[in-house]
Amino acid sequence: MRRTSLLALLAATALLGGCGDGVVRRVSDPAVSVQQLTVKADGQWAVDLRLQNYSSIPMRFDTVEVDVQVGDQDAGKLRATPGLSVGPESADVVTVTFAPSSAGRIGVADALAGRRTLPYTLKGTAAATPDEAKQRSFDIDTRSTLNPVPGLDGVLR
Repeated sequence: MRRTSLLALLAATALLGGCGDGVVRRVSDPAVSVQQLTVKADGQWAVDLRLQNYSSIPMRFDTVEVDVQVGDQDAGKLRATPGLSVGPESADVVTVTFAPSSAGRIGVADALAGRRTLPYTLKGTAAATPDEAKQRSFDIDTRSTLNPVPGLDGVLR
């Protein structure tokens, strides 16, 4: 009787073990940062936003709305609708044209002229849709720095 119970338990364990696909579906908060900022001839900025997916499943980035601060100056609100799908635990870059405030332009121009590091902050939200799920809103609060790129006028990375 004991042997039969043990065999039944082993069989049930084997059947249940085969039910899962082994993939853990973890959704983590994504990150948004500036990979490169290029000052265009008309004063606008081409901002390369890095969209980082820390989840174990693909995620489509639908919208990004962040307040941009460079140095201690408010540069304005950046809005983007990338519609870009980023694979699990991966990143991709989308370029967004941004019309900064006068104070933001001056802060970037000063950093470029002085060849100095420029701190920046992004605060807002990113709406993203995890694979086979509904759209969610994630808080973005990024603080980092950009540095002038040697040999490339008007470019910070």
